[in-house]
Amino acid sequence: MTTYGRFPLALERGEGCRVWDSEGKVYLDFVAGIATCTLGHSHPALVKTITEQIQTLHHVSNLYYIPQQGALAEWLVNHSCGDRAFFCNSGAEANEGAIKLARKYAHTVLNIQEPLILTAQASFHGRTLATITATGQPKYQKNFDPLMPGFAYVPYNDIGALETAIAEIDHPQRRVAAILLESLQGEGGVRPGDRAYFQRVRDICTEKGILLIFDEVQVGMGRTGNLWGYECLGIEPDIFTSAKGLAGGIPIGALISKSFCDVFQPGDHASTFGGNPFACAAALTVCQTIEQEQLLTNVRDRGEQLRQGLKAISQRYPGLIADVRGWGLINGLELADTASVTSIDIVKGAIAQGLLLVPAGPQVVRFVPPLIVSTAEVDQALGALTRTLETLQAK
Repeated sequence: MTTYGRFPLALERGEGCRVWDSEGKVYLDFVAGIATCTLGHSHPALVKTITEQIQTLHHVSNLYYIPQQGALAEWLVNHSCGDRAFFCNSGAEANEGAIKLARKYAHTVLNIQEPLILTAQASFHGRTLATITATGQPKYQKNFDPLMPGFAYVPYNDIGALETAIAEIDHPQRRVAAILLESLQGEGGVRPGDRAYFQRVRDICTEKGILLIFDEVQVGMGRTGNLWGYECLGIEPDIFTSAKGLAGGIPIGALISKSFCDVFQPGDHASTFGGNPFACAAALTVCQTIEQEQLLTNVRDRGEQLRQGLKAISQRYPGLIADVRGWGLINGLELADTASVTSIDIVKGAIAQGLLLVPAGPQVVRFVPPLIVSTAEVDQALGALTRTLETLQAK
């Protein structure tokens, strides 16, 4: 089906932070499968693990205990604020699980007949019917109505609007049961959360018994320079989700919760492929490699290098670039409203310079390289971006 507006590029192999197309041209990959290839391409540790696992046992069923699944769950809860984990196949599935968990908690613990989940405008939570409803962007919802009931939207980083929404929806049978947020909005333009805002949200949720859910699908697994995005804000959610970078490109998703809100019972939720030996072995290797190679330090250092480089470039093009923002190795270059080019123009131009980038809306170019990116590779990307802008300005 023609659901993708693809760039005219066929990629055949990769190594580290580089990929090669079908004609043999090499590109520096600052897309990483959209913030997914945590260890880059063909990382030796990941190659070793998945080769060994496919030769022993790649899939069974959750009818049986899966040791790799147990080991991964143990690593995740030992390295986060969570207590329990459920595994699925994607970020959308993980967010679906979080929505189901929040609704059951609302019915069985909070005694809310019509639970409502607040999400943020400009958010992105997935492509299933429930998660596009949770997504606060009408462009993703167009022509898919009737949408799922039970969601409302508030501006991101606006505590007054959130408090007003909670007060207006406070009825005996219908009230806010959960708040679902990204600590940094990725698809919404690489917009970091405001620390004071999120700390107040945490206080409100605690005071009112509202579940706080974080979508960590894009910002989790070390991309921000911390293992989890919520650590950048100094608070803990009650529930959070992970996917994308969790297994470095092997499909997996995870729903992680604190024990007090784990109200699922046998039969409430399930997945055929979720948590199979192959995906969990890959994910555990990614988790352990992040620790062993001290990649969080690299993310912080290379992220700062990238932002400083982007800011220097922005000063050379004041009429073109309005802002540079991000955390760690998820960064956005926002174009000025008066710019004569779009983010797609820059992405296309960068391809010609041997650099792969990804847009985050029409005005923002996103930089999400593998967490193993080097100093030299960041400099190379900045050079390619400069040449791209020079070429576009000359037209």
